[in-house]
Amino acid sequence: MLISELQTPALLVEQAALRHNLDTMTAALPGARLRPHVKAHKCTSLAKLQYANGHRGFTCATVREVEAMAGAGLGEDLLLANEVLDTRRLGRLVDDGHRVTVAVDSAETIEAAVAGGVREVLIDVNVGLPRCGCSPDMAGALADLARRSGLTVRGVMGYEGHLMLVEKEAERRDSTEQAMEHLLAASAAVGGELISAGGTGTYAVNTWADEIQAGSYALMDTAYQQLGQPFRQALFVLGRVISVSSGWAVADVGLKALSLDHGLPRIDGAEVWFCSDEHTTFRPDGMPAPAVGDLVRVQPAHVDPTVALHDSLYLVDGPDVLDRWPVDMRGWR
Repeated sequence: MLISELQTPALLVEQAALRHNLDTMTAALPGARLRPHVKAHKCTSLAKLQYANGHRGFTCATVREVEAMAGAGLGEDLLLANEVLDTRRLGRLVDDGHRVTVAVDSAETIEAAVAGGVREVLIDVNVGLPRCGCSPDMAGALADLARRSGLTVRGVMGYEGHLMLVEKEAERRDSTEQAMEHLLAASAAVGGELISAGGTGTYAVNTWADEIQAGSYALMDTAYQQLGQPFRQALFVLGRVISVSSGWAVADVGLKALSLDHGLPRIDGAEVWFCSDEHTTFRPDGMPAPAVGDLVRVQPAHVDPTVALHDSLYLVDGPDVLDRWPVDMRGWR
């Protein structure tokens, strides 16, 4: 199949850029130094490429992602880096021989892990992002409670998500060090073999964590492009020009095909004016004057929620579609 034959909007993944991104990250964080976060792509076919690059442990955000990874034969070491109050489905995976670890930050989440049959946990610590995670000074007591409850505490995790898009690398490094001071203090009280943290924005500056939970690096988006990292844009939403007026054009890619939580998308050679439900309105700015029917590649600002809106990724090279990969970890059921 040719790209021109695809129904639009469609998600494209450039094979060469993807391979560059995977190999670049593996060179920086080989083996167990990287625990790829599958929430960014929600695709077990892509996860298998990460596994082939030597990364045996993975990070997940939902129970569905854990189940799909296990079902794809990638259940050696799965971390659900999120609080869950019903772990029965995870417990069944453990009974089937998969290794599943869950983040906990309270007595209630510890109780839920026990009730559902999960046997291993990480203590989730707040390192500055006002989201999940216990206070660092409570981490030791929670670890003690987890062990008394029969759980194995593998260590700690903390996500410095508030620092991922800090533009200046020196500022990002200094702020990450401050965040990791909290996590290291918690680790000293908790024990265990793991200190898990980080993401694509801090992978190069976070030298304190044992493993980095990066995910967006594989496909990339325009928000992360601003940091000047060595990764290439591999993900595009393919659209068609459906209307042309004097001074602007409209593509059939809108809010139902990409996420705007990190800002407007980008079209090379054009100024994007706005997006609506089914449309992106743009002004040509260096690109040839568009005509109705022309294909355009829209670069999303945030990869994770954009991928979650689609049921397939199309692996492409030049004009050719090489493969269709199901986005088989989307949803919750």
